[in-house]
Amino acid sequence: MKVNKKNEVGILMGSPHDAEVMRPASETLDRLGISHELLVRSAHRCPEETADYARSARERGLKVIIAGAGMAAHLAGAVAAHTTLPVIGVPIASGAMGGQDALLATVQMPSGTPVATVSINGAQNAAYLAAQILALCDEKIARRLVEQKEERRRKVLEEPAPVGF
Repeated sequence: MKVNKKNEVGILMGSPHDAEVMRPASETLDRLGISHELLVRSAHRCPEETADYARSARERGLKVIIAGAGMAAHLAGAVAAHTTLPVIGVPIASGAMGGQDALLATVQMPSGTPVATVSINGAQNAAYLAAQILALCDEKIARRLVEQKEERRRKVLEEPAPVGF
């Protein structure tokens, strides 16, 4: 997706291989009508470009950044170190530890460099959290969130009980 001043949320992933895990964030923001950009940035392979992205995010109009990475998972922290925008980390299941290492690396940030962290592979919840942050100042987004929550409630109540119970 092209980077432009109209985007409110930046979605970063550490590798193109993370696209399937991060796709639900983009799809959820699309359903909520929230403009966003989706880019690959690596804390280790292109640290300068990642830092530049984070430093320029506010002036480009971004309000929240979602960053997903696996294994050492330093992407969200590297981004948070260079911006005062809210950063939401998505630990991605990969490697021998199945995402536990990414979860710990994402959640254990030093004081003054916070990263909100969702569950392993929790890109959809990262998008909902970003939307809730934006909804503090945007009634349209707040209404869409209420509508989606009501839709999920109705689906649960309409679901028949499992056979045999």
